[in-house]
Amino acid sequence: MNKVSNVRVRFAPSPTGDPHLGAMRTALFNWAFAKKNDGKFILRIEDTDRNRLVPGSTENIIEGLKWLNLNYDEGPEIGGEFGPYFQSERKEIYLKVVNKLLDEDKAYMCDLSSDELERIRNDQKSRGLAPGYNGFSRNRPRSELEKSKKDGKPVVVRLKVPITGSIEFNDMKRGNLVFDLSKIDDFIILKADGMPTYHLANVVDDSQMEISHVLRGEEWISSTPKHLLIYDFINAKVPKFIHLPLIFGKDKSKLSKRHGANSIIEYKKQGLLPNALLNYLALLGWSPGNDLEFLKPEDISKLFEIKGLSTSPSIFDAEKLSWINGVHIREMNEDKLAKIIKEEVETNSIQDIKYSDHDFLKISTLIKERIKSINDIYPLIKFFFDYELPKKDLIKCGDLENDELKSLINNLIDDLKSLNDHGNNDTQSIEVLLRKNCKKLDLKVRDYLSLIRNCITGSEISPPLFESIEILGIEETNSRLKYCLNLIS
Repeated sequence: MNKVSNVRVRFAPSPTGDPHLGAMRTALFNWAFAKKNDGKFILRIEDTDRNRLVPGSTENIIEGLKWLNLNYDEGPEIGGEFGPYFQSERKEIYLKVVNKLLDEDKAYMCDLSSDELERIRNDQKSRGLAPGYNGFSRNRPRSELEKSKKDGKPVVVRLKVPITGSIEFNDMKRGNLVFDLSKIDDFIILKADGMPTYHLANVVDDSQMEISHVLRGEEWISSTPKHLLIYDFINAKVPKFIHLPLIFGKDKSKLSKRHGANSIIEYKKQGLLPNALLNYLALLGWSPGNDLEFLKPEDISKLFEIKGLSTSPSIFDAEKLSWINGVHIREMNEDKLAKIIKEEVETNSIQDIKYSDHDFLKISTLIKERIKSINDIYPLIKFFFDYELPKKDLIKCGDLENDELKSLINNLIDDLKSLNDHGNNDTQSIEVLLRKNCKKLDLKVRDYLSLIRNCITGSEISPPLFESIEILGIEETNSRLKYCLNLIS
């Protein structure tokens, strides 16, 4: 498919909480569409609803985008020729548009209180009518309403919606959609506090920022006719619309934490790789074709097409997300994984790190197939860095008595020392020695190796034993065996 020219798309979240899966999927699809078509991806913070703002949300949105490497071309911090990119800093722009609409009789002021509006709705219900604003102030003199405002009465501005007719638009995925104007109230475009509503602000901004395509959630379809009216009234070019499918839990209800869904920041804390989360988000409502499931960011941006989007709800599956994260870990370059492992150790260990980069590379090879999350790393390899003595009941080997057990461990210490003295401290030499001892002593391999594992790791679960001994070093291994001798009564 040929590239679309002059693409400008935006991600415009409201800072009312931590960024969630649905929001970041919207960001991803906008980013991918821009990259695919050599366009621009813009971040705009829609913070006009001052009562719902949550401190720190904007920072978390930006952090989430940066963590996922969804780098924007214009927006907060980096600027751009269409700024400012906080709606709260664009108030004068909206007021200018509102005043022009008032002057052109395309909008009007309204001073009805919330109690008065509620009485109107209750009266409509009692008469079997659909509740809504009844146009009370539609034809009142502007001077009368300006006086109300001057007298301190809360005054809003409403759009003068045509009473009859219809309005339609073509969704690039869903086709032509038609709406009856008689079912649309004269909705508010400017609140009593002087801030615009979402409907006005997003249209004005999309117009002035020259947004070419609007990719947003399906829940905004019902609001689109309102936006089209504003585009028409301010004589602005209408962007192309693509409404993305909803995301549900497995029970087909609205996605929430009880389904295993978390904020993007929480997924970062849980040890997910950003590329894995992007991979999974891309598959929620979009198909690249050819049954591909493993996708790198560059694959997503290269393959992304509007035709690949679904119109049916997507189902969030926490287990599949975990599986995809494991796949990405296993596909990761071992040098990169070694670097991550080292960072995890530096963050968690209470000891000075005495291991080389080469050792970390060895460790990455040992655990790569065993982890599904970055958070799995340190618990699995902690024994290398922060050794804890095993529980007494783990220092055993079949039915051996304490004296026999002590003798076995002492002999093992001597054998390992001799091996080290001769420079044979590699994995193969260690494995040959331990298996030879096991056969000579007529012990079950499982029992003998479990004893050694428990002694040197403090745990029944660890990476492969022989390789672990090589990384620890013979001297450190013997030191730990000696500690365990003291636990045998």
